[in-house]
Amino acid sequence: MVKNQGIGRSHAKIILMGEHSVVYGQPAIALPLPNVKLTVTIDQQDDGHQTIVSKYFNGDVEALTPEMLGIRQLISALVDKFDAYGDGWRMTIESDLPAERGMGSSAATAIAIVRAFFDFYEAELTREELLSLADIEEKVTHRSPSGLDAATVSFDQPLYYIKGQESMPLEMNLSATMVIADTGVKGATKEAIQNVKDLLASDPETAQYHIEHLGELVEATKVFLKEDQVMKLGTALDAAQDDLRALNVSDDSLDKLIEVAKQNGALGAKLTGGGRGGCMFALTRTAMGARRLASILKEHGAKQTWIQPLDLEATN
Repeated sequence: MVKNQGIGRSHAKIILMGEHSVVYGQPAIALPLPNVKLTVTIDQQDDGHQTIVSKYFNGDVEALTPEMLGIRQLISALVDKFDAYGDGWRMTIESDLPAERGMGSSAATAIAIVRAFFDFYEAELTREELLSLADIEEKVTHRSPSGLDAATVSFDQPLYYIKGQESMPLEMNLSATMVIADTGVKGATKEAIQNVKDLLASDPETAQYHIEHLGELVEATKVFLKEDQVMKLGTALDAAQDDLRALNVSDDSLDKLIEVAKQNGALGAKLTGGGRGGCMFALTRTAMGARRLASILKEHGAKQTWIQPLDLEATN
């Protein structure tokens, strides 16, 4: 059965805490950002063509660029699953997410495409199948994905994750608002990972201390999220940023915006994602404070900002 239109939705995510240390067996917490949305709409076309409309590509699926190979392989798998070779449709991808900024853009796109296909063909979709299909795209884009991105952009609760283990939902009852800001510098995750490796080789005691301390902060943060301990969470975020800076994964663009946030009322601030560029975020007590801080961050060079209330029940 085919509908005239199928719709699939997803959202952004950030790593709240645990970047880089998660590579070395420490836990991490990923946070969904329901206010930063991605929607895929599939509309029937009578001409038999299968086309995509997006800010990165417009044209036939077969002409997708090498940078979008993961999406092409995912669509191919879905066309095969639904025996849809002769069906005509136009897929429109509308996204608030920036690419290559650690906010889960590729995973969110994959999740929304899968959901749109299953809606279009009026088929039941289990969470297990959703994540399995999204992994087709993620394996092309990220080679060895942990699965955390896809799990978080398709879920409405924070997730606690240890490498090699299944992610676990966390309870969050937090009266606070987050401001996320894009430095405008493309994140350099590979460079940042190598910096940590180099420090482990040259000064293993120092590197190991910061890696293990990040793990301790993640464990403490689980409690802060559940018990609405906003001030303690802000202090933990600052401490995590100190660890990440010591591991050589921050940079001037991130440090500048983090310092501006701290000077203008943020309860805590840190980078998120791979580092060496990309995004940072800051914690504020109120939505009004978040809007004010977002404006100040833009005045100091942030290319884009997003505001996310952390009472996620109110945003769902």
